[in-house]
Amino acid sequence: MLLALLQVNIEEKIKNAPDDNYQIGVLIGSYLPLIALVIIAYLLYRYNKNRNKAQ
Repeated sequence: MLLALLQVNIEEKIKNAPDDNYQIGVLIGSYLPLIALVIIAYLLYRYNKNRNKAQ
């Protein structure tokens, strides 16, 4: 329930953006956490896979 309250309406921010640079910043800021989580998950998967092979 708390996550629903914290979600930001990206489309509204882009519509009210003062210029193109702000739009790019909003898009990068919205996708960067997702990309970081995917990279961390992949690194953890690869680390554990290699650790299990060595045993």
